[in-house]
Amino acid sequence: MVRPTQLHLAVALDGTGWHPASWRSAHARPAELFTAGYWLDLVRRAESGLLDFVTFADSLGLQSSLPDGPDERTDRVRGRLDAGLIAARVAPRTHHIGLVPHVVVTHTEPFHVSKAVATLDHVSGGRAGWLPQVSASPGDNAHFGRREIVPDELLDEAADHVEVVRRLWDSWEDDAEIRDVATGRFIDRDKLHYVEFRGEWFSVKGPSITPRPPQGQPLVVATAGDRAGYRFAARSADVVLTPVPDAQAAGDVVNQVRSHRVSDDPLHVFGDLVVFLGTDAADRRARLDELDQPSTSDTPVFAGTAERLADLLLSLAERGVTGFRLHPGELPRDLTAITEELVPELQRREVFRTEQPTGTLRERLGLTRPVNRYATAGGTS
Repeated sequence: MVRPTQLHLAVALDGTGWHPASWRSAHARPAELFTAGYWLDLVRRAESGLLDFVTFADSLGLQSSLPDGPDERTDRVRGRLDAGLIAARVAPRTHHIGLVPHVVVTHTEPFHVSKAVATLDHVSGGRAGWLPQVSASPGDNAHFGRREIVPDELLDEAADHVEVVRRLWDSWEDDAEIRDVATGRFIDRDKLHYVEFRGEWFSVKGPSITPRPPQGQPLVVATAGDRAGYRFAARSADVVLTPVPDAQAAGDVVNQVRSHRVSDDPLHVFGDLVVFLGTDAADRRARLDELDQPSTSDTPVFAGTAERLADLLLSLAERGVTGFRLHPGELPRDLTAITEELVPELQRREVFRTEQPTGTLRERLGLTRPVNRYATAGGTS
């Protein structure tokens, strides 16, 4: 077993919380869901707890309890703001925490994603990431109607998507911008490169229109819950999010994920966990269950005190899990409990930071800034 030194923590932000009845809680703020202030308040709460990053959920269709399209329910939260635009809105009003929007890559062009995430990295001072996700939903496809979806190919397509985005980030060398008023040269054209990617799903020439991001390569985060997902995430991402129900499963999952890694670059494996936190956690969850039963999910659910949750996280970390993304059952209540109860408990056990780290999101996760592939390889310009 590996004794953890410092844990990493992230929080998943989605609507009023993980539980579908959370919007009916006395502490919820459903009337504010489509306001910038609501999301800024949540991110600031997470930042006050010294957390590494937050993820913003997104989709190309209305939330649904069905896998293949809308469920026509009117008793659950429906509708979202764009995750990337939420992140861009809160970036100038926060200072340390990482901002990681979900992006459905199945119907989104990698060129657009590359410049959007690069822009977020610039405006946040190096705190951007993104979470590529796929969709086989006929309902989502009906919004676009440009092609037939082959579910078995979606992860391979997503891997190509991530590769194109990464190449576009490198299409500008770090010192490509000269900005020399005296000579009238704003850029060095020799330091902008064509990426010339040609694959089964994409043919992208490049270069990007956005200079290389401050992190060089913003954080790529991926979810995985089976062998195909492990393969995609391990080969494409910097951080893998995966359900880990117990210590034995955690060790098995970590080994499976790492077995698919083809590079020597560091890889974080975060456990995904729903949390209802506090002495009243079990009662709160039971009351919400009476209002509406949540859909079945592979993500394990914890309801209990900060001390018990800290015990669980440390037992999972001993099996090689390097961090956790926690899904608050109710927002903002369980997010506040994470920052005001769990974080102090982990600090007391000397496994979580006690002050805000400086630097980029990659740096706070112990990841180096990647060398530009075209600058070292002398790519074609």
